[in-house]
Amino acid sequence: MGERRDREFTEFVLTRQSRLLGTAYLLCGDLHAAEDLVQTALTKLYVAWPRVQRSGAEDAYVRRILVNASIDSSRRAWRRERSTADLPEFAEPPEFPVEDRDELVAALALLAPKQRRIVVLRYWLGLPIEEVAADLQVTPSTVKSQSAKALQNLRTHLSGSRYALLTEKC
Repeated sequence: MGERRDREFTEFVLTRQSRLLGTAYLLCGDLHAAEDLVQTALTKLYVAWPRVQRSGAEDAYVRRILVNASIDSSRRAWRRERSTADLPEFAEPPEFPVEDRDELVAALALLAPKQRRIVVLRYWLGLPIEEVAADLQVTPSTVKSQSAKALQNLRTHLSGSRYALLTEKC
């Protein structure tokens, strides 16, 4: 039984690891913090795996953990480790070329935390409004209004082609 659980969990992680890292990176804007968020999410998911797998909501559950862990880490800045400017070489987060990624992350960093989470969930992951609202525990109208405000803010900070890349790809 335990072998099967581990095998199924490992398969889930291997198929979604890149997307989870990309989502976490967009939520927090730092690769090392994103890796920590993913590790936290996967640890919590493993503990709840049998229950979550029975419900068939693995993706929603792990996404919710990522969002909550991101919120928690922003609330407890004094407990976090601090990143340094001199980092060893690392792999780029998936799916965005370096020049686009840098501009996108800089623009996302200018958004309020709730707007940033909504943009990542709604446009990067392509989730429906109702699912974003459920993940963030807000109303669908809040998702709509905050999305509109966030996109207006992004429009002023991203070049036309990069804004189009965000709204088309994401």
